[in-house]
Amino acid sequence: MQELYIKTPYIKSLELSAETGHEIFLKLEALQPSGSFKNRGIGYLCSHNVHHEHAQSFVSSSGGNAGLAVAYAGRLLHRPVKVIVPQTTQKLMIGKMRREGAEVIVHGENWNEADVLARKLATAPGCFYIPPFDHPLIWKGHATLVHEMKESGDKPDAIVLAVGGGGLLCGVVQGLHEVGWNDVAVFTAETEGAASFAKSVAAGKLVTLDAIRTIATSLGAKTVAEQALEWTKHHQIIPKIVSDKQALDAVVRFADQRRLFVEPACGAALALIYDMPQDLKAYRKIAVVVCGGSGVTLELLEQWKAKVQS
Repeated sequence: MQELYIKTPYIKSLELSAETGHEIFLKLEALQPSGSFKNRGIGYLCSHNVHHEHAQSFVSSSGGNAGLAVAYAGRLLHRPVKVIVPQTTQKLMIGKMRREGAEVIVHGENWNEADVLARKLATAPGCFYIPPFDHPLIWKGHATLVHEMKESGDKPDAIVLAVGGGGLLCGVVQGLHEVGWNDVAVFTAETEGAASFAKSVAAGKLVTLDAIRTIATSLGAKTVAEQALEWTKHHQIIPKIVSDKQALDAVVRFADQRRLFVEPACGAALALIYDMPQDLKAYRKIAVVVCGGSGVTLELLEQWKAKVQS
């Protein structure tokens, strides 16, 4: 099968280590071709469908990084792609998907409405539906980032990552078990207006949010994958919630330190490093998945800051 992602650096951050008094390692998924970790799982599923299921085309529903990853995969696999996006999708992301060669259809007021059309279009012969996060092969693709960490020889005591729909979480925990790192704790980060995973863990069952109220729209899944909640029964996973302001502040501080610009969704994970909670401080060596994201510009950052301060 064709690999549609790159091996990303896994490096120790001297700045963050000195600032926090811990050994902080960065898995730089923001350097993936489409700008986020989505290249791993989405790419794996698309490649599998072409080489094993003879897929002739793809359709996806996403207003962000998942759709962009499908578009990228389709270009490399020489398969046409349709991405159904809701009306709230940034023109920035629509433009990026179209530059990858995808046909972008704007439909519905939210992702759920866009997804209904995507699933309907995927019934065409030879066409395969690509979900944003909830698929075992997507998790298998995301697990590769842990295998790369294992190859480096630097085993962390804890891993910090952001949770939207839970695809990254499922892949990372699966990867930890595949490489024998079952004892590595996982801290998840969500913003206050998109904390469907933390609320599900607290309730002991899947919780569906009535709405998404955050600038970190990449975290905007009203319900996480069922497998994400299932993993909490088999692995130490500690949910954390940060404010939009904390996420934005982390984006700015990280850009100053690493000269790398990421979305507020990624800023939520970084916020747990900059504003480290007490239980995370118990771990000496901490890795953070810098998941990236392409839906960010300086202009958008200023708009978000103004919104948070209003």
